[in-house]
Amino acid sequence: MAVDKKLKYFELVEELRTSIKSGKIRPGEKIPSENQLSEQYGFSRQTVRKAIEILTEEGYVYAVHGRGTFVSELLLHSTKSNNIAVMTTYLSDYIFPRVIQGIDDVMTENGYSIILKRTNNSRSREAENLEELIKKDIDGLIIEPSKSQIYCRHMNLYQALDNYKIPYVFIQGSYSQMEEKPHILLDDCKGGYLVTKHLIQRGHRNIVGVFKADDSQGLLRHKGYVKALQEAGISYNPDFVIWFYTEDRKSHPVQKLSQMLKLRKEVPFDAVVAYNDQIAMELYDVIEAEGLRCPEDIALTGYDDSYLAASGKIPLTTVSHPQEQLGRMAAELLIRLMNGEALSYEETHVIIQPKLVVRESS
Repeated sequence: MAVDKKLKYFELVEELRTSIKSGKIRPGEKIPSENQLSEQYGFSRQTVRKAIEILTEEGYVYAVHGRGTFVSELLLHSTKSNNIAVMTTYLSDYIFPRVIQGIDDVMTENGYSIILKRTNNSRSREAENLEELIKKDIDGLIIEPSKSQIYCRHMNLYQALDNYKIPYVFIQGSYSQMEEKPHILLDDCKGGYLVTKHLIQRGHRNIVGVFKADDSQGLLRHKGYVKALQEAGISYNPDFVIWFYTEDRKSHPVQKLSQMLKLRKEVPFDAVVAYNDQIAMELYDVIEAEGLRCPEDIALTGYDDSYLAASGKIPLTTVSHPQEQLGRMAAELLIRLMNGEALSYEETHVIIQPKLVVRESS
């Protein structure tokens, strides 16, 4: 009799396991209740309960109190799919197409397909995308975090990626709670230092800095700006620093600089270090509208060496950003992580050294 009962619940285990593996019951879906299974297969509830216990121990299902038993999302990630996801703040803007191109080149060479996601630098959008990607069949993720200077409140989603053994690589920035996670970053502190030191060496002493407050790049570029001033014996003037956020990036920097230009006789300045090339070119329009010239009246620098720096209204002094190289490096690192290679700290925490690119604006 004992043998017969054992055969019955193993028979049910195999039946349900086959339904799950075949996709008849998909990850996240609720399986029939004990009563329904008992009626469907003609087994006692005790036999059904034992079968579910076995499936739970094997990781095929999990119980939610008061709701029932569900197929585990872990099963989505139990086999290789050759799909990876790339999540950036923007897709069709500025430097991102070249970063994605670098990623795509490597992934295509290695037989992977890419799922693209964007957040518009929104934390809630990032969380929604992560929730969606966790339910998809992906082998890995490359992510540019949104507002990376702000404390991350959806750590549970990154923990889920860890639990499902889905490796991920941060690019462009990382959250303070996850600095130990694999990343490919530019040395933004050094970049901010290089452009500021360049202006000081050209004889400028009153240098305005324009920085983004809600991402780690902005804070680090500001740190480099401060370091260069201190090294030259120039006092830091907080009134010379314009901070902006994602939400007011299109208005606040230009409005604030316009106000400062109108008061320039009372508060003189002769150079501007901009957060990036995009902001720099918007500031150039403000400078030009005031009847001033670059670099004769005000020197101007950007950051990223984007297409704007070389082909804008004025050739822009900037900091190199090897966009495609960064994308390729992130893709190559992710592939090694997906292959389960044992990597050193230096191999998983890569800092790219920036270079100064001098043009007419300074």
